[in-house]
Order: sequence, then C-alpha cells, then structure tokens
Amino acid sequence: MREQSKFLVTIGACATAGGIQALRNFQDVEEYTSIVYACPEYIETLEQSTPIADHIQVDFELRGCPINKQQLLETVRAFLQSRKPEVPTYSVCMECKQRATVCVMSAQGIPCLGPVTQAGCGAICPAFNRGCYGCFGPMDSPNTAALSHWWRQLGVDDRDLVRAFRTFNGYAPAFRKESEVYEHADD
Repeated sequence: MREQSKFLVTIGACATAGGIQALRNFQDVEEYTSIVYACPEYIETLEQSTPIADHIQVDFELRGCPINKQQLLETVRAFLQSRKPEVPTYSVCMECKQRATVCVMSAQGIPCLGPVTQAGCGAICPAFNRGCYGCFGPMDSPNTAALSHWWRQLGVDDRDLVRAFRTFNGYAPAFRKESEVYEHADD
C-alpha cells in the first residue's frame, strides 16, 4: 500500500488507534466469542487490533469516531496543495471555551476526558452536560496522570478509570498506558 501511494492518511479511530475493537487487546477474545456467538468455532479474528501506523509509515492521522468532515476536507485540500493539514492539536477544553460551555468537571464534578483529548468534535458532549468520551483520542502530550488524579478526587474508582481510557481510542499509547496503571490497582 505504501509503495502505491504518494501520501498515506489514516482516517478515524479504527485506523489511528485500533478502534473500539482494540478492546480485544486487553481481554481473552475466545471467552468473548464463546459468550456472544452461538457457534464460536466459525468465528475467526485477528490476534490484535492495532493502528495502521504500527505496520507502515503514515503521513497524517485524521482522528475521530466519527471524524470531522471539515477536517477531512482540510486534509484533502492540504495534500493537494502540498502543505500540512491545519487541524487542531489542542484539547477539547479549548472548544468548550470557544462555545462558552461551562466546564462540567469544575462546575459539576462530572468526569470528563476533555483535558487530555484532541479537539475536533466541537465539544458536543460537554455542551449537553456530559463529560467528553475521548472520541478524537489523546491530544499531543496529554497529562493523563493529572487527570486521573482529579477523577480520583471526584470519587471515580480504578475500574471506571480503566473503562474511561479504554473506549474508541483505548489502544492509543497515552490512553493505553494510563489505563494499565489502574487495571489491577484494586486487586
């Protein structure tokens, strides 16, 4: 694929971070298939779900689950114009500020991944009084340890911390590493 492409852009959380199916990387897949499927012996799956960049060189990652259509258009335009795409690398918190959304974590104590998640969604979850779920994956240099500490102060237990970091982008290195810190902490 790389040899046949002038540019290689991965699109969406499945391509950039393994997607929701990357949860398989943390558990016994055979156990899941035996519970979910009537005839699990007919089910074949890959050993792991990994980002495309783990296997070949990628020129740009367009994150999100779902992706932002404006960012997709910007990415296509940028490559046609031989320039780097201009997509935000700051956190969802900046989008909350831009739309004048009060911080759900500070004001109401609602756990939110916004401080460590790359912007791109328009802060839709906090705008509807919900914490961010991390759909766009970790921002550049996220301080996940500080966020986890804050969540613990809000009363979030280790099991829920693991679950929060293991969603759409759970196999992204920053989220994966932070979830592993709390994976067996209650044992």
